[in-house]
Amino acid sequence: MPRKRKAREDQGESASASTSKQLKASEVETPDNLHHGFEHYPPSKVYRLIEPGPVLLVTTGSLADSTHNVMTIGFHMVMQHESPPLIGICLGPWDASFATLKKQRECVLAVPDVAMAPVVVDVGNCSSDDDNDGEEGTNKWQRFGLEAVPARKVKAPLVGGGDVIANIECVVEDTKMVSKYSMWVLKPVKAWLNPKKKPGEGGKMFHHRGNGTFVIDGEILDLKDRMVKWQEFQD
Repeated sequence: MPRKRKAREDQGESASASTSKQLKASEVETPDNLHHGFEHYPPSKVYRLIEPGPVLLVTTGSLADSTHNVMTIGFHMVMQHESPPLIGICLGPWDASFATLKKQRECVLAVPDVAMAPVVVDVGNCSSDDDNDGEEGTNKWQRFGLEAVPARKVKAPLVGGGDVIANIECVVEDTKMVSKYSMWVLKPVKAWLNPKKKPGEGGKMFHHRGNGTFVIDGEILDLKDRMVKWQEFQD
């Protein structure tokens, strides 16, 4: 092998080894170490960064026979726009509503205004299993002064009142991910909007940051003119 070529290869191997050492050194994560301007964040807490949806109330059971229950959730997502529209919610066997949803395969998703935040949080910090009088979940409605009103297409009730932004009546569409991820795929079959609490027009949703703190809807940024590929989803 020519000496010049051999020298160049030796230099290349040396440079490569040096670069490798630098990369390994840069991968060491310490509280004071920034990676291209970013600081380390625990993977176990990333849900606090991407838990974007508004806090919801979920009702199950039947208003007609007084077995209706209500609970709070923060993990949910839109899964499909149409044909049919689909929503995913995380609701597990640790929730008292799990068995009812599994049996009846329908529920209502209620979107509360920020004015209801303290009550919604309190609802999420108790369970119908805590009730002692045998009335499945009805104590929670009475305790927090929530109004249960008849839905149109499901047995579970809507959450009434002037501080509820919307109610979405749903049926279970798919349960394939329930056993592994507690993820239910729901299909909205009827939706109701409070004309005095439309989002951005009097109604403000609130969003859980995953650690007991919340963010409230604020300024609206209108970039419809730039959404050239998604105009069919604009009003």
